[in-house]
Amino acid sequence: MIRDFQRPPVGFGPGSQPDPEEGAALEFMALPGDMRTYVPHVPMVEADAALAPALACLSRIAAAAGRVAGGAAAEVVDLRGLDPANRRLMAETLGEGEVAMKLRGIPALSVQESVFAGVWSVTGAGVDRVEVAPVPEAARTRAFDPVTAPVAAPAGPGVVNAPALLAELLDKSAAFAGELHVINLTLLPHTEDDLAWLEARLGQGSSDILSRGYGNCRVRATATPFVWRVQFYNSTDALILDTFEVSSMPEVALAAPEDLADSAHRVAEVLEAIR
Repeated sequence: MIRDFQRPPVGFGPGSQPDPEEGAALEFMALPGDMRTYVPHVPMVEADAALAPALACLSRIAAAAGRVAGGAAAEVVDLRGLDPANRRLMAETLGEGEVAMKLRGIPALSVQESVFAGVWSVTGAGVDRVEVAPVPEAARTRAFDPVTAPVAAPAGPGVVNAPALLAELLDKSAAFAGELHVINLTLLPHTEDDLAWLEARLGQGSSDILSRGYGNCRVRATATPFVWRVQFYNSTDALILDTFEVSSMPEVALAAPEDLADSAHRVAEVLEAIR
């Protein structure tokens, strides 16, 4: 009997490795891209009397972030009265953070989180404001207003598991009282026809959200109350997690109280540096 220690090692010796003359090249997966992080930016301006309105707005934002972090209601700072120079200073100071939103309705609104978490720039026809909140109010109130109403589409032969998923989502939607419920499609068997049928039966809502960090998270409201489609992509834009979520707002789009408290401190630091 040949004992194990007497056998030649596996994976070594002639023929076990690629022939370098064959020109075979090793291929590696793409490495993750950069992750967005906060970088302090102080606008290069002279703080004179002409910029006093912008500095006053920044002071209000810092104070509001502190209050909202402590549990107070969301606060709004209207920027429509600022002249171009003051408006440019506000835009340069706030910058662009990770989360952007498209809110359909009248007026349609474009939302961009600033580099200060929980400080949101909200623009649209006749609208130019900063909201200090975990999430802008319109993102909640408009979310499930139907852009495409739910359609009672018949289930074709390719629709297999979608009816059971729809029954679960509608039940959780009707009984929603604040408790999060998630259906992880990545772990469940389903067909393309299942997904298309579910989208038709749930409809399309008015809030689209993109969160850019390590990869992307795309969040879409359906026209069914409290039901969201939440999809996570890695840094190479490959779908890695696909879910339906029953909640008032997916957590990935919310600024936490700790984030708001940190933003209050950071805005105050930038304001002090400008002055």
